[in-house]
Amino acid sequence: MLESVDPLLEHPIGMTLGLFSVAILELIVFLSCFELAARYRCWEEIKRGNMAAALATAGKIFGICNIFRYAASYGSIYDFMIWSSIGTALLFVSYLLFEFVTPVFRIDREIAEDNRAVGIIALGISVSLSFVIGASLK
Repeated sequence: MLESVDPLLEHPIGMTLGLFSVAILELIVFLSCFELAARYRCWEEIKRGNMAAALATAGKIFGICNIFRYAASYGSIYDFMIWSSIGTALLFVSYLLFEFVTPVFRIDREIAEDNRAVGIIALGISVSLSFVIGASLK
């Protein structure tokens, strides 16, 4: 199979389409992991108009895609898959740690109750850590 895929990836358009396809698939998988870890249903809350859930989810999407940006600089789609998975796993661990290191209140409960201040902080943490994680992938 690699014999038929690798020549396509040597062309810039083929590589772009390959990275884009893998990134979309990984984004869906990784967002599903975040959804399973949260104590609220992100998309149901967003559908109800929960701004805090929308902010937190937007931060996760931006954070994951920012890590993808750094991982794409490796030049190989196979390296991209490895490093984007490692980077997103680190972002996921930081999401779990965020809940653990804030004993004053429950992050997921506050987001489910549309506490926008917590949603903004969750967005900021996801985005900020994605830059640190992405830069450390090099």
